[in-house]
Amino acid sequence: MALKPPVEVPQGAIRLNTDSQKLEFYAQDQWWEMATHNINLGGNGNASTNPTGNSAEQAAGTRGIFGGGYGTAPHQHMNRIDYITVETQGNSVEFGDMITARSAKSGGASRTRGLFTGGRFSPTSDGYNIIDYITISSTGNTINFGDLSERNPGMSGLSNQTRAVFAGGYTMPGQTYVNTMEYVTIASLGDAKDFGDINYIGALHNFNNSGSSSTRGIWAGGRNPSTWFSEIYYKEIASLGDAKDFGDLTLDKANSANSMTSSTRMVCTGGTIGPTPGTTQMDYIEFATKGNAVKFGDQSFGNQAVVSVSSKVRGVLFTGSADGALKNVLEYITIATQGDAVDFGDLGTSNRHYAGFSNGHGGI
Repeated sequence: MALKPPVEVPQGAIRLNTDSQKLEFYAQDQWWEMATHNINLGGNGNASTNPTGNSAEQAAGTRGIFGGGYGTAPHQHMNRIDYITVETQGNSVEFGDMITARSAKSGGASRTRGLFTGGRFSPTSDGYNIIDYITISSTGNTINFGDLSERNPGMSGLSNQTRAVFAGGYTMPGQTYVNTMEYVTIASLGDAKDFGDINYIGALHNFNNSGSSSTRGIWAGGRNPSTWFSEIYYKEIASLGDAKDFGDLTLDKANSANSMTSSTRMVCTGGTIGPTPGTTQMDYIEFATKGNAVKFGDQSFGNQAVVSVSSKVRGVLFTGSADGALKNVLEYITIATQGDAVDFGDLGTSNRHYAGFSNGHGGI
């Protein structure tokens, strides 16, 4: 029987990261890569050390990825992938292309690999069950990973270092809303498997924000298709089974994706609060304590198709569509402190319905 991970990791604990083959130590609620030293013996036989510093990946910072989406007719750039460095303000840089152009996808990532899942080809009703992946530290096009069980454009994804879980959405053709969840093991290619269900009133809908700590996943808000919801659900990622009620957002809202997470807190972006009006209000949730969300602050636009990525300290959100027009604005927050979003830079295209993930979010 597989052992469950410990509830708490003691400060100073050491482990071998089997992805990077590097030693890591635990401090300040996260894992840090141990610096290596070259040891040279001088002519007198005494050892001297030559610190090499942190790895190139650490020096580069946390990489946030935005992929796909659609713009105005003829809906170009649906296969484009962009990236940013979360710790450094500035404009995005082109990463590569998706193997199949599509929008309305979900995403998930470990420290090394990121997944794009499902989607549809807007403005047509074609749905996809595709899962493809990238290696986050490099640039290039996506590679086939496997398939979802059905063509589902509306799932919301989250992940820890080991597993990505995707929930809700609607199957194609048509729009049959579902409450099912599926998962994959990020390090191993293959098709998604059944994870459980979200068994709660109103659970049959397309979710809004989703995020995770290293142990717990949360899905919040959504719509089906013209009713907006505030419910929050949670599930322990390591074990299969059904999700349970966590609390409520401050508003019934939808048309947003992902979230910004530290190891303890999840910040939910704005979105829509009805067929047309948008909200600038961001909420936050504490992973360890079930209960209702609290207002965090405001972003600049009341919009839809918001997508966000984060390190454990800073969150970056992409505006999407607001005031009847597509935007390419990026803004950021500091996750630990409440407040309004601040300008970060611009995304390379003015699209909506992106998917986003990073290699430094609160789940890893």
